[in-house]
Formats: sequence, C-alpha cells, structure tokens
Amino acid sequence: MSDSLREVTLGQLLDEAIESHPDNEAIVYVDRNLRMTYRQFGDVVDRLAKGLMALGVKKDEKVAIWATNIPYWVALQFATAKIGAVLLTVNTNYKRAELAYLLEQSETENLFIIDGYQDTDYLQTVYDLIPELREQERGRLKSERFPHLRRLFFLGPEKHRGFYALPEVMGMAAMTGDREYEQRQKQLDPHDVVNMQYTSGTTGFPKGVMLTHYNIGNNGYYIGANQNFSHRDRLCLPVPLFHCFGCVLGVLAAVSHSATLVILEKFDPVQVMASVEAERCTALYGVPTMFIAVLEHTLFDKFNFSSLRTGIMAGSPCPVHIMRQVIDRMNMGEITICYGLTEASPVITQTLPSDDMQRRTETVGKVMPHIEMKIVDPETNRTLGSGEQGELCCRGYNVMKGYYKMAEATAKAIDNDGWLHSGDLGVIDEFGYLSITGRYKDMIIRGGENIYPREIEEFLFGLDGVIDVQVVGVPSRKYGEEVGAFIVKKEGHDLTEEDVRDFCRGQIARYKIPKHIAFVENYPMTASGKIQKYKLQELSVDLFSGEDRIFPEKSEKSIPKNRNNSNG
Repeated sequence: MSDSLREVTLGQLLDEAIESHPDNEAIVYVDRNLRMTYRQFGDVVDRLAKGLMALGVKKDEKVAIWATNIPYWVALQFATAKIGAVLLTVNTNYKRAELAYLLEQSETENLFIIDGYQDTDYLQTVYDLIPELREQERGRLKSERFPHLRRLFFLGPEKHRGFYALPEVMGMAAMTGDREYEQRQKQLDPHDVVNMQYTSGTTGFPKGVMLTHYNIGNNGYYIGANQNFSHRDRLCLPVPLFHCFGCVLGVLAAVSHSATLVILEKFDPVQVMASVEAERCTALYGVPTMFIAVLEHTLFDKFNFSSLRTGIMAGSPCPVHIMRQVIDRMNMGEITICYGLTEASPVITQTLPSDDMQRRTETVGKVMPHIEMKIVDPETNRTLGSGEQGELCCRGYNVMKGYYKMAEATAKAIDNDGWLHSGDLGVIDEFGYLSITGRYKDMIIRGGENIYPREIEEFLFGLDGVIDVQVVGVPSRKYGEEVGAFIVKKEGHDLTEEDVRDFCRGQIARYKIPKHIAFVENYPMTASGKIQKYKLQELSVDLFSGEDRIFPEKSEKSIPKNRNNSNG
C-alpha cells in the first residue's frame, strides 16, 4: 500500500493501468458478452473525449449523465475527466421536478440520457422540460428555462430531434488532433473539480457536491488497497454508478489496481450470481438488501461462489446474521464494511479483512489513511474522548471542495479548521474503531438512498388542501427506513392517502413518495414551539403496521386525533 497521497488526474490513473496491464480485461458485461481490455477501453475513452472536444465542450463545463449502468457510462466518466469537464451524475430514479431542479441549480451545459428507466420516459421528460429541442439546431440550444444548457446527447445509435447520437459523437473524434487533445490534458490540475453528485447533505434541498481528481482518485485507491486488490481481481458491480458506491468504491478502486469490472446494468440477484460464477469474480459489492436478495433466492444453491474472496457491504447497517451468511455461504471471508458520505469522497472508515467478526459487524472500521477523525459534542463542538457519543467529523484530502454555488451551506458543513461535520452520531473505541449510533441531522436512509425530509415537505406543500406536513423515517425491516408523512389538512378538504401519492407520482423519485401517511390535527411541540420529530417517529410505531415493519416497544405517547393512517 502506498504511503503517500498521489497528485494525479483520473485520466492519468487510467493511462497507468493501460500501460501496466494493457491486455487485462477492464470492462465486462456478461449479459451481452461485451469485453474490453484496458487498451481497448482507453481507445474508446479517447475517441469519446475527442468527440466532445470537437463539439465544443470546454474545460470546467458540466456534463450530466442520466442513465443506468450502460457500457458507455464508465467511458464517459474518464472521457470527461481527460478533457477537464465535470461529470454530473443524475439519479436514475429522478422524475421531472428533480431533473429540472438539478439542471437549473447546477447550470449544466451538457446532458447525456438513455431512453428511460422503469416507469420514467427520459426522452419525453426532457422534451417536456425543453420544448425548444424540437425546433432549434443541435449544439445551439437556447432554452428559456435552462439558459446554460447547450448540447444534448443520446446514449445509443438512435437519432432523436435535438440530440447528438453516440455514433455521431465518436465520429467527430477525427476533428480533434492528438496535439490539441494532449494540450487540453496538460492544462488539468489534480485539484480541479471532476465530479459533482447531488446529495441532501446535512440540511435543505439537494446540493451539488464538488469532488476533485485528488479527492476521489486517492479515496478509490485506498478502498481497493484495503481489499488487497490487484490486476488479478475481478469485481462484480451491481450497484448504481451514479452513486459514489459505484463510480468511486467500484470504478476507481478497480482501475487504481488494474482490476476487472464486471458490471450489471441494474441489480438482479440471478444476474449477480450468474456473473460471479461465469467470470470467476473475486469481489462483490452491494447494500445489505442486495445480499439478502441473493442469499434468499430459490436458485442460490445452483451457483458456484468459490471464486469470491472480498467485497464491500455499505449503504446501511448490516445485520450480524446476514454478514455471517455472506462469509459462510458466499465464501466472502475478506468482505469489508465502509462508512462515509458523498462530501467525504466518500469513504471515511473501512474494516479490514483481518478484523474479527465482531468488529466487522458492530463497527464500521478504522479511519482511512491520511484522514483525521474525531467525535465532538454537537452543541459545543468540544472534542470528546473514546467511548463518548457525539457527532463524527473528519479532515483530510477527502473533504469536498464545497457545494456548488452554496457558500453558506458549505460553511455550515466544513468549519474554519477544515473539519467536515457528518451529521452522524458515533462512538470511537479505545482501539480506534468507529460505531455509528444515530443521526444528528434530519435524514432518512431508505435502502442506501439518502432522503432529506425538508425536500419532500416543500414539495407536498404544493398539494391543495395541505396546511402543514412533517416527514420522518419509519423503521422498515426490508429497507431500514421508509418515508412517513404526517399531514395537517385544511378544513373541509377530504384529502386521502392516494391523493397524496398521486400528486407525487411522476414528479419525485418513487423511493421518496411516502409509504406511510397519517392525517393529524397538530404536532407534538417543545415549549418554544419547535416540532418534535422524534416524537412523531415514536408515534409511527403505533400508527403504522404491516409485515415489513420492525416493532420496537410500543410508545405510550398520545396519538393525535382525527387520524387516517395507511401503510401503503
């Protein structure tokens, strides 16, 4: 393991892998028998990068990608890095209102899309938001709503009005000379922003987290090193690339060690098992629900997992019995747990293959190399000792450059001494192992997806008949938490749970739509008039029932009158 941080760009990282192991497979898709060596993958990246330059994409321009884990996703990750553009990853679950917010706030100049995902037609959504696309010349877009947007691209061979098709972009590569391409790369600095990911952060609406080559390149290297990755490893990656889990823990950890990426376009337990067996994968990533889906599948015993060695389980806490099954039944004796947040590039701590079972299940490991970690009193900011619970903070190369065009929010997240405040509560033991014990920030985590209640509350205020709404996390056996909404409705309005869900459908991501809804007359308050959300969470134990629920001890708190509850 390298003892020092590296001052290299993501393009240079890829070039090093190509030089050291040109014939090693870089990208594999089992379902379509697509294989590319590092040399072949590098050629695709260079053609795509040159094509974008020929079309006028400049250094520091944002290039948004709204797509599942298709083969060109990873190529675009490195092509944008090589020309100094900023890859902006868009959640595939987003709907119209969320995409519009992201395009406006990020001032994105370029957008790549596929045709759609699940029940969302991406093409139609974009045409609805940008009607000028049907009339204006490609590359010269002038949108009234999105004045910064210039170019739209379709990730496929099909031609659509207003979009450049992928073969056209690749064909344009001939118009950019090698010298011009090399000159662009020489202008780049490892401390330039290379990636923007939207997260709810610690407060408010989604924010664009600005991450540099230096941030995520080094983090990816150490994530792979902690799994003892080498060019002989083959990583099965079924997690979304738009998350740090996919594009940093997955792609950059693998490329940093010249390993092979066996990518799935979307998670499917049978495809995961088939890919692991067919490609003799040595590593597998997933959130706990993914591992559970594999372990509980009726075909599990039909597949061979003997090649597996390591991997990462992250996104939400892992039940001990699941971890034991993954180790015993899936042969993943060296599996690790990671903890972090997008603002931290993202991994702050990771368990090691040599850690015992207790530490791999009851903690999230030790702090990564070259990162400082401490626990502070969230009210006074006083540093606490081992065994004391407080807010986790970190400092180091991994801390984001900031939130895009949100200086005030950045200042709240990163203090004057450079410490990033996570909003998570934790305890560090005498040996340096971190345990996450709760959240100081107001966040719901559903199956690894971060959901900020305020965003959903603001959206639901737009529904006729709603006076007030409070959104909280409701415990769920399957997802960890589900979204619950407590709504005060206007007198005389016969608002129903389905009215609320209908208002959300097609506008916000499905995972954000409240599964549990209660209509109440008022909320529990403090003496100063502040709503006590933790009491609403206690009330949810009494109000909501269903086979997916986890039942802690029943709350003795009074339940608001006039309730009409549903578990969806």
